[in-house]
Formats: sequence, C-alpha cells, structure tokens
Amino acid sequence: MSHTSVTLPRLTVLARQAAPKLLEGVVAPLAVFYAALAVLGERGALIAALSWVYIGVGWRLLRRVPVPATMILATVAITVRTLLGLWTGSMVFYFLQPELGTICISVVFLASVRLNRPMAQKLTLDYIHLPSAVLRHERVRRFFARITLLWGFVLLANSTVSIWLLLHQSIGAYLLVRTSVVALISGAAIAFSVWAFRRVLHRLHAASTPALSAAP
Repeated sequence: MSHTSVTLPRLTVLARQAAPKLLEGVVAPLAVFYAALAVLGERGALIAALSWVYIGVGWRLLRRVPVPATMILATVAITVRTLLGLWTGSMVFYFLQPELGTICISVVFLASVRLNRPMAQKLTLDYIHLPSAVLRHERVRRFFARITLLWGFVLLANSTVSIWLLLHQSIGAYLLVRTSVVALISGAAIAFSVWAFRRVLHRLHAASTPALSAAP
C-alpha cells in the first residue's frame, strides 16, 4: 500500500462526461413521452418513446459510431415493453415492468454482499482502475460491502415509491413526481458514495504516509 496512489476524477469532469448521456437517456425520452402523451395520447406516447430510442441507434449507425451494449439491451427492453403495452392497452403495465426489474436488481445487490462479491465493487471497476493491493485492503472491502447494501436499499426504495405513485396517480403526475423523487434519492446516494469513497482513499493514503517517512 505504501507505493499505491489512487485518485478520482474531479466531480466537474465526471459531471461533464455524464451530462450528455443523462440528457439523451433520461431527460429527452421523458420529454418526448410526456409531450406525445399530451398531443397524441397513450398509444402515440408509446410509439414516440420507442421511436426516440431507434433514432438514437440509427444516428450512431449512420455516423459509424459504436452502439454501446447497454444501449442495445435498452432498445430490446423498451421494444418488448412497448409491444406488451400496445397489446394490453395498459400504461400501468408498461411502466410496471421496469420497476419490477429494478426490484430484482436490488435483490441481486443485497445477495452479492452475502456472497462476498459486492456489486458496487464490480461496477466501480468498470470505470476506475484500482490496484489489487487496494482491493484487498479490509477497509476497502468493508466500504464496497456497505455501499452495495446502500444501493440495494436505494433501488428498492425507488421502485417502491414508483409503484405506489403508478397505482395511485395519473400517468402525467407519475412521470413528474417519480422523476423528481428518484432523482433526489439517487442524487443523494451518489453524492454520499463519492464522498465515502474519497474518504476511504484519503485514509489509506494517510496510513501509508508514515510508512514512507519511516523508510530509510
């Protein structure tokens, strides 16, 4: 650990990287769906939301830009949701499907802690390289286990609130309130996760400094 140095990108850099994806994947689809719902009705909104996703994929293909695997999976998922929504004629069923999927993911997060394979660690390593010496440290292992538990309960809370709103509010109110509540809960969890991660890394660095100073 005495020769290991790990830093996180500045929050402003992370925000600039995440903003375009957030705009394309969350804000724009919601705006398209809500506008189409007001103008074209429920079936028109379903088709408009699906069209937005296909336009995004087609635009990348025309520009010869690789289509991310996550985007392909999202396209398949929304296609199935839309077809089922059109077939059943139920907007509640259309929005209920991803919430049930999120509950399943939350269970996976919680179970991964029990299996000593915290999902938060796996997802973090997809974006940030951490030396094996850091990953083996007991303090880091505890951090990832606790953050995985946190996100398991965050996902569960988001889905619970979303399903309650879906069953008790109009679709328009559900979209607005659900987006605000989920953004608030998830934003707080993200901020806490980044702060806690920086704190752990700072403590590891502080612990290794005396060893370096004492070395001959």
